[in-house]
Amino acid sequence: MTRAWLPLIGLGLTAGCALKGDVRRVELQVEALRVERGRGDSARAVQIDSVRALLAAVQEKLAAQQAYLVQLRGDMKTELLAVQQQLVTVQELTGQSQQRLTELRGKLEEQARQPVPAPDTSHAGGAVPVGPSGNPGGGGGPGPNQMYELSLSQFRRGSLATARLGFREFLRMFPTHERAADALFYVGETFGGENADSAVAVYQQVVKTFPNSSRAPSAMYKLGLLAEQRGDKAAARTHYARVIAAYPRSDEANLARDKLQRLGR
Repeated sequence: MTRAWLPLIGLGLTAGCALKGDVRRVELQVEALRVERGRGDSARAVQIDSVRALLAAVQEKLAAQQAYLVQLRGDMKTELLAVQQQLVTVQELTGQSQQRLTELRGKLEEQARQPVPAPDTSHAGGAVPVGPSGNPGGGGGPGPNQMYELSLSQFRRGSLATARLGFREFLRMFPTHERAADALFYVGETFGGENADSAVAVYQQVVKTFPNSSRAPSAMYKLGLLAEQRGDKAAARTHYARVIAAYPRSDEANLARDKLQRLGR
């Protein structure tokens, strides 16, 4: 009886030892998992701290940028107010002088539309009496060369109406000056783009009054160009032929020959 139980007791002891060993292994595995989890938690904690620090730095930069933008907006608003005040001042000054400018512009345009006065050569010797300054009657205004250069400067700047007035005044005061033909020719040039009929009248006057000047062939050639522009080819050919006949050695004569070849004789 006793011997029969011995195998059973040994089997129970063996099973007990095996169970205890399994429990120990499980405990070790659990401990390893706990350690690994702890390491993972530490790594995540480090990552979270790093992210928090980065977010704090970004927030700090955003706050600084926002403060800068607020300051910039205030500065811009101040500058805009200053500019608006300046504009108001300019508008007030402009409003005060606008009426005067309009009146002056009207007078200039009215004078510019008046016909060119013919040179007055009724004085003895064909010259207008001048004083020590070179002006008629000895006045203290600008001399002929200065007046001509000022008018030419206005012409080159594109101030055609002002240039026209200056050249006309030059012709009125110095009708026999060596530059009178140039001044009259430029009067015609100021009309070229806006009033072809007036330009034609002036160029004809240049040819008639100063036929021996270097401006005469230019004026006659211009008459041909204007006739061609308005579609009058017959008149254009006539003017070009006159240039060749009257001024055969001029540069305009060469141009006129080319024009006649193109238009056909």
